Amino acid sequence: SKVAIYWEGEPGDSRVLSYSTLHREVNRCASVLRRLGVGRGDAVALYLPMIPELPIFMLACARLGAVHTVVFSGFSAQALGDRMNDVNARVLVTADGGFRRGKVLPLKQIADKALAMAPGVRNAIVVRRTGSDVVMREGRDFWFDDTLKNAEAHVEPEQMESTDPLYILYTSGTTGKPKGILHNTGGYLVFNYATYRWAFAIRDDSVYWCTADVGWVTGHSAIVYAPLMHGASLVMYEGAPDYPEMDRWWDI
Repeated sequence: SKVAIYWEGEPGDSRVLSYSTLHREVNRCASVLRRLGVGRGDAVALYLPMIPELPIFMLACARLGAVHTVVFSGFSAQALGDRMNDVNARVLVTADGGFRRGKVLPLKQIADKALAMAPGVRNAIVVRRTGSDVVMREGRDFWFDDTLKNAEAHVEPEQMESTDPLYILYTSGTTGKPKGILHNTGGYLVFNYATYRWAFAIRDDSVYWCTADVGWVTGHSAIVYAPLMHGASLVMYEGAPDYPEMDRWWDI
């Protein structure tokens, strides 16, 4: 019953996920991905706002032995399409939209343009976040809550070698074509566990907040993998640090 994630959305809504709830949701999402044909070594693209479903799907991919590639939700359709093609993604997980500085980012609309450039992506899972009207292509797009209706409660975790890939994250592309950086399972996780023990003295009774975005490698390490490996409680916030006022972080 211990808290795994304290989450706050930009509009002020909030969710608290215990470790048991997180475990359940990761299993259910792994079941959803497996039903769509995702297995060991397959790539899944994640184009989501800073909502709990982002780390949940990252961990679901890891449970299946699939490789996740997170694309920052501020990136364009071209950037998303290029990354999905390069990693040969089979499934995209996105949302109807996200909140940023009081406005709705039309993530599904952007994703549709990217999907038109990435014919290898067979399915898209869409999380309801903003309630925006979006176009859903029959046979390709599925609402996330609909996919959960028949999800299994437990998916046996794939046994991986330490050198097997965990995820691929792309460089920003500011100095040339974005390059996919592969992080393996053993080395990456051991490094992050040790770093946060030695540098932060993080413990299982810590409440830890990294204000980065999961779309960057800092977010992968400091928001998702390192705190959870230590059994800590992490804080996750969706929006801009100065919206609606400059003291938003302090308020949280």
